[in-house]
Amino acid sequence: MSAGALAFLSAAELGRRIARGEVSPVEVVGELLGRIERLDPGLGSYLLVTGARALDEARAAGTEIAARGARGPLHGVPVALKDLFDTAGVRTTAGSKILADRVPARDAAVVERLRAAGVVLLGKLAMHEFAYGTTTTSPHRGACRNPWDRARVPGGSSGGSGAALAAGLAHLSLGTDTGGSIRIPASACGVVGLKPTFGRVSRRGVIPLAWSLDHVGPMARTVEDAALLLNAIAGPDPEDPWCADVPAGDFTRDLERGARGLTIGVPERYFFEGLEPDVAAAVRAAVATLGQEGARRTAAEMPHVTEAHTALHAILAAEAGAYHAPWLRTRAEDYGEDVRRALELGHFIPAVEYVNARRMQQIVREEFVAALREADVLVAPSLPRTPPAIGEPMSREPGRAWNRLMTPANLTGLPAISLPCGFDRAGLPVGLQIIGRPFDEATVLRAARAFERATDWHERRPPGTG
Repeated sequence: MSAGALAFLSAAELGRRIARGEVSPVEVVGELLGRIERLDPGLGSYLLVTGARALDEARAAGTEIAARGARGPLHGVPVALKDLFDTAGVRTTAGSKILADRVPARDAAVVERLRAAGVVLLGKLAMHEFAYGTTTTSPHRGACRNPWDRARVPGGSSGGSGAALAAGLAHLSLGTDTGGSIRIPASACGVVGLKPTFGRVSRRGVIPLAWSLDHVGPMARTVEDAALLLNAIAGPDPEDPWCADVPAGDFTRDLERGARGLTIGVPERYFFEGLEPDVAAAVRAAVATLGQEGARRTAAEMPHVTEAHTALHAILAAEAGAYHAPWLRTRAEDYGEDVRRALELGHFIPAVEYVNARRMQQIVREEFVAALREADVLVAPSLPRTPPAIGEPMSREPGRAWNRLMTPANLTGLPAISLPCGFDRAGLPVGLQIIGRPFDEATVLRAARAFERATDWHERRPPGTG
């Protein structure tokens, strides 16, 4: 097998080969640890590599599979986690100085479920401090870099996850998404990121940013891998009051049904305004591809979508400011400047503004739900532009913000995926966003897989990662 071949196998295919005994988990982990040692100093995607522990877990997985067979499709497959998921006995810092020495005694709920599935933990990944930003550039640890162009950001706040997946330094990851933080790095790094419906996945043991907006979801290199990972982590959790009591089912069941019979809504207003020309061309070509695959196109109108970004950030700033209030009083100097300013802003959000943002949240949600009565999914760009340079100022103005196309799905709590749909003339990835009905991740994944199957964008690799 050629250099990097194991590293760039899909998690699904790798799991099948491990189950058949064609490759051992130890061999896979060994290759990935070697790649991390060689490639990650130039990327900065890992904050902590648990190498010795990963090899022990890989040996145990190999022994169990040989004796009793695989527990499931992810048994023995390596996973790396954004550094705000509690991992028992392994440092979890949220990319911060304030929690630099924090070692949880218990795994987060999703980590418990991943361990039950038999995955191998490689380590903890870089993130924007406390998940409050879109660049994954840290004053404490430096910049995480985009594998497609190391002078550019990988997106945030789950930027380490996007970079590690794109560079073949992990097969699967988990991220969190409050204002786009799974889908932003997925789009910027040319991988797949799924934000499930709000409440679909437990957040117990996940360091919060905004309680009423945070989502946990899978990041991977293929749609099938994202579906398998969602299978492993989704479902009710009586220990998380925000988690919905909705059965999960099998998200891979309808993956190969294709686009025929689907109606895709295309919201021209807002989502297709102010795009870089290369982004617009790639996304419109993706819409055409879905049509060629048998989907029917219809227009989609959400009149108040232009208010979504402002409403979301009023809620986010207020809730984040409340969570961080004790540390802002006693350890303000330990925050990065950008995060501290954003958190302090939350203390100046009037109660009236917060309440009005909540009212707008309901209005926007009702409009999206109405549009989704006429369409099975909505299809739009993930980001209005490809990744900016590290250090480039990022606008927070609602009409210019990099994540402005992401925030409507956070405000409404609807499931949304980003997957690669092309590249700009500089060779940087462009993301396609697909938004679905509440708790209908299966159709979102089906539409995404139909596009993925018809194209080869997901098979491309960043230069120098072979």
